[in-house]
Amino acid sequence: MFHGPSIDEFFPPVIFDAFGVIPVTRVNLIQFIAVIAVVLVFWLGTRRMKVVPGRFQSLTEMGLDFVRVNIAEDLLGKKDGARFLPILTTMFFMILFMNLTGIVPFLNLAGTAVIAVPLLLAVISYVTFIYAGVKKSPKNFFKNSLFPSGVPPLLYLIVTPIEFISTFIIRPITLTLRLLMNMMVGHLMLVLFFSATQFFLFTMGGWWSALAAGSLAFGLAFTVFEILVAVLQAYVFTILTAVYIQLAVAEEH
Repeated sequence: MFHGPSIDEFFPPVIFDAFGVIPVTRVNLIQFIAVIAVVLVFWLGTRRMKVVPGRFQSLTEMGLDFVRVNIAEDLLGKKDGARFLPILTTMFFMILFMNLTGIVPFLNLAGTAVIAVPLLLAVISYVTFIYAGVKKSPKNFFKNSLFPSGVPPLLYLIVTPIEFISTFIIRPITLTLRLLMNMMVGHLMLVLFFSATQFFLFTMGGWWSALAAGSLAFGLAFTVFEILVAVLQAYVFTILTAVYIQLAVAEEH
């Protein structure tokens, strides 16, 4: 009998209790592996820096320069870009590595496919946005955010609630859901294709094996697509965070 993907896969049972009190599931182990991989890659890539970089150092520098040039400095300028570069870089590579665990054999689940990580990152983005705005203009940040200039006074009864909801409520929610849903759907699609391949090939057999070849081809193609989605979602989340910071430090605030 064919068993398709289930939402229960995102709520695995507890494997053990760390320190006797912290429940650890398969998803938590995947997240730990992703964090260790990030630290290991950048430690190996930067521990022996050379004027003429080797291949691995060059790849590491290319990754760091991508965030610095194309996200931080492009949106925030050199000064503010340098201020917020550490958090933007950490956010990008943390999301990227956790997204990519969804296509790694024997892991097969993105660390960002459960709500805790996207929600935590969205909260960090939200707090950074507010911190940047208050730091730039302590007296006028909330005023300018909720009461934009050039609006007739009576219209503030409509505009201010809309600005409050869109700026201070919708943003963290959309950041969370965009990343979470993309990773969840990607996992479910991959499981569906490869489960179908196994079912047609080993359970049904015979001429059904032709369908197994088709579902396998779709699974491999979607795996490549998931790599693109993993990179794109890391980029989108990070660049939106930079956009929010840029709006917070804009001169009108």
